[in-house]
Amino acid sequence: MLIGYARVSTAEQNLDLQTDALTKAGCDKIFTDTAGGGKSERPGLAEALNFMREGDVLVVWKLDRLGRSLKHLIETVLALQKAHKGFRSLQENIDTSTSGGKLFFHIFGALAEFERDIIRDRTKAGLASARSRGRLGGRPSVMDAKKLKMARSLYADAKTQVVEICEGLGISRATFYRHIVAPVPTTNSGARAGNSSA
Repeated sequence: MLIGYARVSTAEQNLDLQTDALTKAGCDKIFTDTAGGGKSERPGLAEALNFMREGDVLVVWKLDRLGRSLKHLIETVLALQKAHKGFRSLQENIDTSTSGGKLFFHIFGALAEFERDIIRDRTKAGLASARSRGRLGGRPSVMDAKKLKMARSLYADAKTQVVEICEGLGISRATFYRHIVAPVPTTNSGARAGNSSA
């Protein structure tokens, strides 16, 4: 079964050109959206994809009608392939039931892998650059110099329990022990670990 999908960016634009072409191509059902290229919510596309069954073919007038971005286009096309569903774009003359269309799928898969490699390499390079400047990657510590000084001062006061220090500073016990005391004491460490006995 051929399932058509058409999209325009604004209500002022007309879907007729696309829907006429999709109907002429033999689409049994057509879903539409009025949404800009970058808009993430596309109920018509979601409905079309949910409606499709294995062996069905999603048909668009042009590639840019389907994807919000190249990444989204690649993800959508590869998801169709994985679900054993076809894809056809009329303007670009792409049809995954042909040998050329299958090659298109392989190219899209290679592009997706290429993009992942670029992101991974950039992330590694960024972390290495940060480390060379004395900065570590990951989330910033919740223990700034002011909190650290206050925690040490309160901990020096034997009357203050660890659990009270953590609640007052808004930190976890693991964070407290990582910065103030190492290693983390066991649950039988007594009142200083925040285990008050009845």
